Amino acid sequence: MGVPSPSVQDRPREKLERSGLRALGDNELVALVIGHGTAGLSALGVADGVLAAAGGLHGLTRMSRSHLARQPGIGNALASRIQAALELGRRTLLTEAPVRPQFRAPADLAQFLLPQFGAYPLERFGVVLLDTKHRLLKALVLTVGSVDVSVVHPREVFQEAITVGAAAVAVFHNHPSGDPTPSPDDLKLTSRLRQAGAILGIPVIDHLILADTRYYSVREAETG
Repeated sequence: MGVPSPSVQDRPREKLERSGLRALGDNELVALVIGHGTAGLSALGVADGVLAAAGGLHGLTRMSRSHLARQPGIGNALASRIQAALELGRRTLLTEAPVRPQFRAPADLAQFLLPQFGAYPLERFGVVLLDTKHRLLKALVLTVGSVDVSVVHPREVFQEAITVGAAAVAVFHNHPSGDPTPSPDDLKLTSRLRQAGAILGIPVIDHLILADTRYYSVREAETG
């Protein structure tokens, strides 16, 4: 007689989507790595068996691949997958995280952006995604071509911000002419993005316009 499957509400993947990773037990996390069950045994049941054989999660880190592969519902492929997941976790603890630049002022942003995005024959619009301390999470170009309110949509900017969990953003684009003076459309776009950011709770801290070696900061211009 097979073990009854957990209700949809209690399945690890549904629980993850509903409550987040921290709400999952060790067996549920292992079940997500395993991905599927076997005849008469759910993925959660397989995970329970593996953890029982290992003596818990810490024991699982010491279990050999061959021993792991012999557990019901595992085999060589899943044993490799589990050990790879454990190794990734181990490396996050052993590898020192790189120092991320922190942008306290528009000049800090300009120093970071100008070498990468200042001198370019076409206008490129991008976003810098920041954490709560205005440290860099990610910087990327979103559009290439003429930058105006009809081309740059707030959805593109804030979709990226939401994806990485950014607390704030700065936007930028370059002027191939070499003159960073903003156009009326540049200022209109800044206002539009700020309004969207205020609604989403992700403030737009600045809009930098880049030339070859010069820049214009909307924030600097407003604060004097």
